[in-house]
Amino acid sequence: MARLSRIAPELPVSNMEAAIGYYRQQLGFEVVMQMPNRGYAIVERDDVAIHLFQDDTRPHSPIGIHIFTPDLEVLHAELAERGAHLSQPIQRKPWGNRDFRVRDDFGNEIKFTEPLSKEE
Repeated sequence: MARLSRIAPELPVSNMEAAIGYYRQQLGFEVVMQMPNRGYAIVERDDVAIHLFQDDTRPHSPIGIHIFTPDLEVLHAELAERGAHLSQPIQRKPWGNRDFRVRDDFGNEIKFTEPLSKEE
């Protein structure tokens, strides 16, 4: 069976410069590629890539993505200090994982999750 190695979700935005600013300043991503027409960009942090595309031709339902981290409290404190739009505090879910959520200026939501430890 073929192995999958990485995922890079595409998120619609209606203002590319504002989106890039948010992902850089509030979430700590770096721009690794931006098309000359400014209609498409890739931001990365560690092994996570998010592709942003300019689309103001129609309304979009917000996109949700899920990113795992073993350092949930540290990341939460960092993003809170950076001024990220925290839409949910750290919570333990009924299935055992703990997570928190941030929302970008376009309604897209990123859920940061700490995986269950082997003891839990």
